[in-house]
Amino acid sequence: MKAYLLYEAGGADKLVLGEVEKPVLKSGEVLIKVKAIGINPADTIYRNSDAFITAAFGKERPVIIGWDISGEIVEKAENTHGFEVGDAVFALLQNASGYAEFVAVNVKLLALKPDNISFEEAAAAPMAGLTAWQPLVHGMNIKKGDKILIHGASGGVGHFAVQIAKHLGAEVIGTSSAKNREFVMSLGADKHIDYQTENFWEVIKDADFVFDTIGGETLEHSIDAAKPGGTIISILGPADEKLKAKAEEKNIKLSLWGMQFNGDDLRSFADVMSKGAIKSHIAKTYPFTSMAEAHTQVETRRTAGKIVLIM
Repeated sequence: MKAYLLYEAGGADKLVLGEVEKPVLKSGEVLIKVKAIGINPADTIYRNSDAFITAAFGKERPVIIGWDISGEIVEKAENTHGFEVGDAVFALLQNASGYAEFVAVNVKLLALKPDNISFEEAAAAPMAGLTAWQPLVHGMNIKKGDKILIHGASGGVGHFAVQIAKHLGAEVIGTSSAKNREFVMSLGADKHIDYQTENFWEVIKDADFVFDTIGGETLEHSIDAAKPGGTIISILGPADEKLKAKAEEKNIKLSLWGMQFNGDDLRSFADVMSKGAIKSHIAKTYPFTSMAEAHTQVETRRTAGKIVLIM
């Protein structure tokens, strides 16, 4: 089968299209013929760092990276109850290996693709979707009427966070550049703040929750935007001792949240997608042969929504 092989860390040109053997299934696994691949900022970070590659895969080279895939089950091993050959599915791959024509996946990490979304929309969802879903659903306990400030609301994670927060009944304020205002509002945001021309911490001072996808000064100023007793969760950090002290002084819970590989969460996310309450916004699709171009676009960090490769 065809797959992108990474022999060494570096630029997008280090992803080399080659031939490898199909995966051999273990108990609990199914073989998926990949239809679409989601590209995340994490993909570009791992590709560019030998330390990250070694931490994830060991010293053996080449490796196949890629975490978000959708496709069709073409083979199954024992202990794969609930999934059948022919099922349309999507997954967040704990062992990466997604940049390939076929992928072996443990069914514990698998979700059925809702009929109302495309393979491309499904592949766009897992990593970014769960990075937003887990802190908002499990970490914040948002109730109807709560006010949440979401930074980077037009990005891959942020655009899911806006929709999740609205699904939970929150009043949503999203930050992005002015050019993405209409996109953020179309996701369901109640208010938009242009971070380039407005100081969000002067506009908002009573947020029950702040979800930070930016880090740095944005995280620091978020303490001023949250009300006493509020909660700030960042996916970038960790916060330094000075920030922690500032948050404690205001009685604000400040924490860093790392995404977890969790099939139950993915299936819950899929259920909400099946009802139309959450949708993947795909900024651009590329053919499988244009992996380098897709990575280059993601590395701009200026993509509204997600980038997806089509097989």
